[in-house]
Amino acid sequence: MDDWSIRGIAEWTIIGYFLIFNSTYLLLVISALVHVRKQLFHSDIVQSFGLFKTNFYRRISILVPAYNESGNIIESVESLLKLHYPDYEVIVINDGSSDATMEQLISHFDLQETELFYEESVDHKTVRAIYKSPELSPLTVIDKENGGKADALNAGLNVSDSDLICSIDADSLLEVDVLQKLIRTFIQHKDTIAAGGIVRVVNGCKMKNREIQQIHVPKSFLGRLQSVEYLRSFLFGRVGWDYLNSLLIVSGAFGIFKRTAVQEVGGYLPDTVGEDIELIIRLHSHYQERNTDYKIRFLPEPICWTEVPDDYTSLKNQRNRWHRGLADAIWRHRKMLFNPTYGYIGMFILPFFLFFELLGPIVRVGGYGYLAMQFFTPGALDTSFVILFLSASIIYGMIVSLISVLAEELTFKTYSSYKDILVLILYSFLENLGYRQVHAWWQLLGLFDFLKGKKSWGKINRRGFKDNNA
Repeated sequence: MDDWSIRGIAEWTIIGYFLIFNSTYLLLVISALVHVRKQLFHSDIVQSFGLFKTNFYRRISILVPAYNESGNIIESVESLLKLHYPDYEVIVINDGSSDATMEQLISHFDLQETELFYEESVDHKTVRAIYKSPELSPLTVIDKENGGKADALNAGLNVSDSDLICSIDADSLLEVDVLQKLIRTFIQHKDTIAAGGIVRVVNGCKMKNREIQQIHVPKSFLGRLQSVEYLRSFLFGRVGWDYLNSLLIVSGAFGIFKRTAVQEVGGYLPDTVGEDIELIIRLHSHYQERNTDYKIRFLPEPICWTEVPDDYTSLKNQRNRWHRGLADAIWRHRKMLFNPTYGYIGMFILPFFLFFELLGPIVRVGGYGYLAMQFFTPGALDTSFVILFLSASIIYGMIVSLISVLAEELTFKTYSSYKDILVLILYSFLENLGYRQVHAWWQLLGLFDFLKGKKSWGKINRRGFKDNNA
């Protein structure tokens, strides 16, 4: 095979990758539009029948791992105690904090150490003490040795005796009716074992007492880019996967699980940086092997707000960790790849994530590097390749991002200001001109770090939820 044949194969492989990748997400957005309208219709019906005037609801334990969260732990717990739901408890797990997190909890909520007997169905680090508040019966605080987020969740899983557990980050902000909305799928579909809701960007929103008064796009450049990304990949992308019964990720920032299902598979794994995706894949594996009916859902209505990084280093560290988590999860469950035992999850969905999500940065970075080489190498420029490559990678990507922004406006109308909508439309174009290329580089570094065995989370700077005038 001559050099030109090899070059042609390489060029068409690169172009084909971008065409398949962007086409997949375009189809996910389109299918998500249909799916969302159907879900919203059923949601209105359930609401009109007054579901929570009946006894069909289930008790929920909200598990809140906290490590050095003294800056916002009190406000976070206070907001969780105000949720609108008939029967729930808040279990805060202080994971060996070295700051004043535990002291603040004891003082503010007048906590008292208590004897609480529970079965240790999953392993975790030693629990030093368990505290309850005589005035606030829904609140339990576990003080334990440091073991990481997954280990803290396992401690909360053991202490909980509820039907369902809701895992959230200590710096997440839940809307007051979020549990009511998310519980519906567990009631309507008895075989549901896990469900996630949409995580939206809180940066830029007007806040008062940890309640959102007005919704706006972030002010920072990186925040606005992530707003578009969250709409495309984390809203309509996951709704689309849900439509295909193929969801692989329930965000660690916010998800509800059937407690016994998580216990059956051994709880959260503490030695991974992607405990959220790893648990979902393990649940798929467990139920597929047993040929048992189950559902893992994503609902676009239940909303959790989170602060996204607005500085370069923090965002790089976050995306590096996310990609290492994906690599770790796929490697641990590599037996599922192309294995008919695991149905379409093993035959199609995991292979897609392997080739297009995990290994995709190799093609993306290599493609842009190859394009740059053509421009700087005399006589090497192939005009046809340049046009096709830019059309498949950048212009097509812009179209998918733009449709995602417009789809959000057609379905949810989250942003009431025309200025915010226009900003998102503008950034749906800008996102593809630099950010996604740099993002691919971060992911590639994450893949290399995984191969080197890196396990650290990386530091992420957060400002916290503060009252502001947006």
